[in-house]
Amino acid sequence: METLTFKIEDFEGPLDLLLYLVGKNKMNLYEINIMELIEQYTAAIQTMQADHMELSSEFIDMAAHLVQMKSALLLPRSPEAERMKAELTGRLIEYSTCTKVAAELGSRARDLYTAVRTPQKLEAPAEYSRQQDPDRLVQAWYSLMGRSLRRKKPTQERFEPLVTAPFVSVASRVAHMLRGMLKGSLHKMSQLFSSEESRSTNVATFLALLELIRAGRVTIDNSGELAMDRTRHPRAKRKEAASQAHE
Repeated sequence: METLTFKIEDFEGPLDLLLYLVGKNKMNLYEINIMELIEQYTAAIQTMQADHMELSSEFIDMAAHLVQMKSALLLPRSPEAERMKAELTGRLIEYSTCTKVAAELGSRARDLYTAVRTPQKLEAPAEYSRQQDPDRLVQAWYSLMGRSLRRKKPTQERFEPLVTAPFVSVASRVAHMLRGMLKGSLHKMSQLFSSEESRSTNVATFLALLELIRAGRVTIDNSGELAMDRTRHPRAKRKEAASQAHE
């Protein structure tokens, strides 16, 4: 992965950074490789934090949202993952369109001659005399400026486990399960999952169990008891039978 050298001040917000990464990796905006985009974004945030750069909460919130999306995408046929993917893609397309329109209007404005008249004297007092809740006035100001109130910045201790969580492959968990069943130390499905393990480990374990059941190597009864087929692989048997029938 190429090392990123930009600064966070170069971008208006997290969508601006994501759109830059889409263009940098020459992705089709309508067919984005979400997993690659998430890896690029979290790597950029980690690099900035390692350089002791001050990050606003909106960039960190987006990183946490993308990590959550990545976890959902690891699950098979997850409606929530598809919804989050479609929502992010729609936001990027909308932001890209707005950026292009703003650039076009800006280029037109630079070619126009601007003339203003002398300020007119106000006939009414310029002071705001009504009594309002200060918090509502602040909210109104941010809405007028097209912004939203920034939430409190999460601490690095809360965010670091999300970004630095190790990747666990499904193949490694398949090998772990088969080794445990051959040794006789693994009997129950409940032994596979633990709250002390990382989310990545538990997700990889779940996918590995589904793969072994689908392949016919492992069976599970209603009580959660695991059983391993120690004979030849069912697919190999079917292939051999088909070959003999053909002959």
